[in-house]
Amino acid sequence: MSETARPVVVTRAEAPDSGLSGELARLGLPVLHWPVVGIEPVDPQEWAGHRNALGTFDWIVFTSAHAVEAVTEALCEPPHARVAAVGPATAEALRERGWRVDLTGSGHGAEGLLGPLAEAGVRGRRVLHPASSRALPALEEGLGRLGAEVVRFVAYRTVAAALDLNECRGWIARAGLGAVTFASPSAVIELSRALGDADFARLLAGAPALAIGPTTARELETRAIKPVLAAEHTLHGLALACRALMLGIQAGPRSAGPEQDGTAGSGPEPRAAQAPAGGIPGWDAPAAQRTHKRLQS
Repeated sequence: MSETARPVVVTRAEAPDSGLSGELARLGLPVLHWPVVGIEPVDPQEWAGHRNALGTFDWIVFTSAHAVEAVTEALCEPPHARVAAVGPATAEALRERGWRVDLTGSGHGAEGLLGPLAEAGVRGRRVLHPASSRALPALEEGLGRLGAEVVRFVAYRTVAAALDLNECRGWIARAGLGAVTFASPSAVIELSRALGDADFARLLAGAPALAIGPTTARELETRAIKPVLAAEHTLHGLALACRALMLGIQAGPRSAGPEQDGTAGSGPEPRAAQAPAGGIPGWDAPAAQRTHKRLQS
């Protein structure tokens, strides 16, 4: 990627060398941090009752690495309950902390986890779900339909973070951005709220939006923005989709199902990952197809 390539906006709160920022940097993409959402810990005493009753639960279901961090730091040792993870990344976070993982979903959110849980047999079982303060009810509703008794508690809070709006609007005015990434519906909501509807629309008229999964994509679509959807609903997949976009390669197909704590459903067909009007500095069209196979390997 050329040194003059336009930066990719990351709206997650994360260290420059970690998370999505680290993935993008390893792919040679410049990053611009606009962290519009942050994570606040919850005092473990607020869910002490659930912690003391862990022996009464048959399953603990984790749908994010943030929940893994909150719970594992509060417990001295893993409980005897069976443990389910929404996808491979969450499962790996659990194993890194010495927890056994009995079931791993596809990484496509509630829908990708409900099927395996149904096969494992959760009817009549008690399920504990540590979640975000903004978690959608899809998982609990789905487990309820399967006959499980579900108890959800807030393990961490997703909150708005302050932005340097003058700097953001300067980038929008210069039309100097390569892409804007969204890893959660909350990021869409908070960036739109911070910038205002007019500047948010202007931002995404000049730089394409990329969504980590269908739930996030639908939040953008409610604002008349048609995003590029990552084929793999992970931070790594989002980074690959961004790299493909910057090279003018068609993005992966849209698949149904939410990425985290979302609701199932399908949206309109995704657009191709095309360069924005005026082109992307450093874009090498003849190299695009040569790079495509390497990105997918």
